[in-house]
Amino acid sequence: MTPQPVPGRDPRAQLHEPRPPEGTAPARQPRVAVVGGGIAGVAAATALVERDVAVTLLERDPQLGGRLSGWQTTLADGTTATMSRGFHAFFRQYYNLRALMRRIDPALAMLTPLPDYPLVHASGARDGFTGLPATPPWNAFAFVAGSPSFRWRDLADVNIVAALSLLDVAVPDVYRRFDHVDALDFLDRLHFPASARHLALEVFSRSFFADPRSMSAAELLTMFHIYFLGSSEGLIFDVPNAPFPQALWNPLARRLRFLGADVRTSCPVEEISGGQDRRYAVRTPDETAEYDAVVVATDVSGLRGLVASSPALADRQWREHALNRPGAPPFLVSRLWLDRPVRSERPGFLGTSGYPTLDNISVLERYEGEAADWARATGGSVVELHAYALPEHLDPVTEQKRLIGQLHRVYPETADGRIIDERHELRADCPLFPPGGFTDRPAITTPDPFLVLAGDHVRVDLPVALMERAATSGFLAANALLRRWGRHGHPVWTVPNRGRLPWARRPAGQWSGSFAQAGQRPDERKV
Repeated sequence: MTPQPVPGRDPRAQLHEPRPPEGTAPARQPRVAVVGGGIAGVAAATALVERDVAVTLLERDPQLGGRLSGWQTTLADGTTATMSRGFHAFFRQYYNLRALMRRIDPALAMLTPLPDYPLVHASGARDGFTGLPATPPWNAFAFVAGSPSFRWRDLADVNIVAALSLLDVAVPDVYRRFDHVDALDFLDRLHFPASARHLALEVFSRSFFADPRSMSAAELLTMFHIYFLGSSEGLIFDVPNAPFPQALWNPLARRLRFLGADVRTSCPVEEISGGQDRRYAVRTPDETAEYDAVVVATDVSGLRGLVASSPALADRQWREHALNRPGAPPFLVSRLWLDRPVRSERPGFLGTSGYPTLDNISVLERYEGEAADWARATGGSVVELHAYALPEHLDPVTEQKRLIGQLHRVYPETADGRIIDERHELRADCPLFPPGGFTDRPAITTPDPFLVLAGDHVRVDLPVALMERAATSGFLAANALLRRWGRHGHPVWTVPNRGRLPWARRPAGQWSGSFAQAGQRPDERKV
C-alpha cells in the first residue's frame, strides 16, 4: 500500500485506515438516504457516492450547510447580502473537513488565513497565538511565558501532577478518567490560575456553547489536546473568503449531483419505517421512497424528532438514549452593517472574556469578499457578535441591545456610528456534553447495522471536535455501510491520539485514578 502524505505540517498526525470489507457485494446497487445536509451529511453522501452507492441527500432547510448554512437577505440600502449563523474557524488540524473541501478546491483557495487569534479580557489583558513554536509542549511554555494572563506567583500554586493530565490525553480513555467531572471542578483541583481562567473556560468551554459547570472535563481536556497540547498545527486558523454557500455548499452540491447523487433541499423527513422491496421506507412531504440503509446526520433536536416520529427505528434502549440527548443553551449571533468603519487595527476576529455575554467580535470585511465589497462601496463596516450559553428564558430584544452595548465598550468608535441594518439569529440547536454523559452518547453504529449516525453530537472515539467531529463522523458512518457491502472505505486523519511526553503518563494516571474515587480529592502536591 502506498504511504499517504501527511495532510498538515504535523509529522505525527495519525492515519486511521478503514477496516477491511467483510460483506459481499449486493446484487443491485445499494440505495442510501442521508438525512441532514450539514457537514456530516455532505461528508457521508460524498463518501458513499464515490463508492458507487446511489445516494439521496434530504435536507429540511432551503439550503445545505446546517449550522454553517447561509441565505440571501436584502438590506435597508437595497444591497443583497448573505446572512449566516455566524463565524466559524477552520483550524489546520481539521484534516477530514479539509479533505472534503479539497474535493472542490484542491488548493483550498477558498480559505484565507487570519494572522492571529487575539483574546481580550474586560480588564485589559490581551493574549495571542501568533509567533509561537509549532511543537508541543514548547508552544505551551512559550505562550505561558509571554502571556499576561499567567503570573509566576499563581503558577507556583499549580498542582503539577494534575497538570500532567493535560499532556496525557488519549481518546476515549480520557473520558473514562474525567468524564464524571465538570470542567470548572477540574480546573479548581488543578489550581489553574484565576487570572487565566478566561482562556480555559470562556474560550474553550464556550466554544461548545456551554457553561463550564455543564461541560465534561474530558471534553475540555480533549479540546486542549486537539488545538494546543497534542498537535503541531497550532491555534491559528483560516476562514472562507466568501460566504458559506458560495465557498462550500454550492460547489459541493454540484459535485454530488455530477457524481449521481440526488440532492433535495426543503425536504424534511417525517418518518422512517420498514420497507417492502428494500429495508427502509423514508417518508417526506412529497413521497415515500425505499432504501437499503439510512444515515441520520441531523442535529440533536432533529434526531429526537425523527426518533419520536419513527417508532420502529432500532431498539428501545437506543431510542431512549436518542430521545434524551441534551441540547446546549441558546446562543445569539448579531450582524450589523455600520455606516462607518471600525478602526483599521481591529482584527478580523477577536475573542472576548469578562463581559456579561459577548464572546467574540468579527469584522467581516477583513476576510470575506462580499462584506469587503459592501464596505468599500459604503465606507462602513460589517461587524458580527456572538453570545453563547444564554439563559433559557430570555427576551431577544433585550439581549440584542445588551450585546451591541458590549460592542461599544470593546470598540468605542462603533458607538458613534449608525446601524444601517442588522440581523439577529437566536438559536438553541447545538449539542451539550455534560459530565457523565459520554457512555450514553449515541455512537455511529446502532443496533441496526444499516442505520448509522453522523454529526458533531455523535460519539467518535478519536481526538476530534466541533466541525471536524461532524466531518469525521460522516466519513466513518459511510465506511460502516461500505464495509458491509464489500467495499473499501475512506481513511481519516487525526492529531496524535496520545500526549507527546511519555514520562507524564504514570503520575498523571495515578492522579486521575485518585480523582475518580467518589468523595475524595487526589493528593494536591504543588510545585
